[in-house]
Amino acid sequence: MKAATLRTYISVHTWVGIVAGFFLFIAFYAGSVTLFHEELHAWETPLAQAAAPQRDPQALIDAVLQAHPKAKDMFFLRLPSKTAPEMVLEFDQRHFRFDASGKLEEFHERSQLVDFIYRLHYTAGLPNSWGIYVLGVVCILYGLALASGVIIYAPSFVKDLFALRIGKNIKRMWQDAHNAIGILSLPFHLMYAWSSAVLALGIILLAPFQYMVFDGKLLQLVGQDINAAAPPKASGTAAPLMPAAQLLAEVQRAAPGIEIETMVYRQAGDANAQLQAYGPMHQRTVASIGAVVLNASSGKVQRAMMPENFSPGTRFLRSLQSLHFASFGDMAVRWMYFILGLAGAFLFYSGNLLWIEARRKRQKLVQPRSGKLMAQATLGVCLGCVAGVSAVFLANKLGPAGQLPLWEARSYYAVFFGCVLWAFARPPARAAHELLMLCAALTLAVPLAHWWNTGLDPLLALLQGDGIVTGVAVIALLLATLYWKMARAALQRGRHGDPHSVWSLRAPEQVEPRVQQAA
Repeated sequence: MKAATLRTYISVHTWVGIVAGFFLFIAFYAGSVTLFHEELHAWETPLAQAAAPQRDPQALIDAVLQAHPKAKDMFFLRLPSKTAPEMVLEFDQRHFRFDASGKLEEFHERSQLVDFIYRLHYTAGLPNSWGIYVLGVVCILYGLALASGVIIYAPSFVKDLFALRIGKNIKRMWQDAHNAIGILSLPFHLMYAWSSAVLALGIILLAPFQYMVFDGKLLQLVGQDINAAAPPKASGTAAPLMPAAQLLAEVQRAAPGIEIETMVYRQAGDANAQLQAYGPMHQRTVASIGAVVLNASSGKVQRAMMPENFSPGTRFLRSLQSLHFASFGDMAVRWMYFILGLAGAFLFYSGNLLWIEARRKRQKLVQPRSGKLMAQATLGVCLGCVAGVSAVFLANKLGPAGQLPLWEARSYYAVFFGCVLWAFARPPARAAHELLMLCAALTLAVPLAHWWNTGLDPLLALLQGDGIVTGVAVIALLLATLYWKMARAALQRGRHGDPHSVWSLRAPEQVEPRVQQAA
């Protein structure tokens, strides 16, 4: 490859990586946490809630429809599961359940910890209405950075794949780590760049074909691949709902082995009432979520979507979703994704550090201002995200009851923007040490806050068979230890590292005279 062409690819890889890196760090770090969505939902749920008595699903449906007739247009029924043992009916963002005495009550979700972190994953903290589209564009840039990176480093792939040269040359060590993680996890990153762009921008990407090629009929053609069924139109003829227990039996007959988690009702009380029932089927396929569509008044099965009879379009979309959310292969796959997700966050963090080192002027006391600004921005955004996510966990256990969703969101943004301001107010070396220590302290406090709030320590939880509480505590301890070690390394480098680096704590007048003369 010509030198000029190689420089072009390096420039593309660098600048696209920098533009996308801040968003992708947040997406990967938050996404790694939400891989355990169901388990964390159980962690955020108070113990008393898990003991709430359950009744027949039809009783909850009848009680809500009687009290709120408008719910008949569309409502969701979430059935109890191991990690969410409470049956809940939802419509128009309102939630209903039976209280301990069997009386219908409307309630606000006690916590939105895992849902808030999931929103961070696909919006990076931007407003929901347009943040997902920004992340979709970022993922296209992400794919471009991956392609250019492979072209740059393919010639030295075999030689440098397992090279990690630890020593005084910090830049080379970070470059080795960045390259090794990038190459070894390349299939994982290619899958995420592709699936994220499709899932976030799919409808927008279809728009040119919808209007310019298919004369406005494309969505009709692919609609059955995307959705289990189109919403029904009311017939105007009243008809009672078939009892939920009988409908569930019909679902089992249509899709043997399906474990129903969600029931979606539309036009309840009409002869065209529709039920869409969704749940896993635990088959040896990447896409294992099945769906059955019935007439909710007659019980007649209208469509049964199972992995073995998926259309090519449905198989593609469901498989892409399963690959993206690690909803196949059980816990082993999710732990692998968790490790790769954290490694991916490190990839973007290390990429910015390499850019700073590449622009450092050797043996010069005055460094380019761009390097300092990039160092401060990287510390503020990346470490602000880490500290902010830990703060959300703390707010879940220490915030006032009844206002936890508000406090969880506030805690993240307060800590995140506080870290950004702190990073720009302090020298990079000081800010790196202080913010990493903050990350370590907040992360270590997570299991302690849970212990204080519930009275259940991690060891007792393990003895009682509660692996979720123990697992969160162990991961928090490991991450806190990692952040503490990184904080110590940042302080050591600031005190004893290259005095001409933006990460140095030594003022110019403290540098040895012979170094000054060399400059």
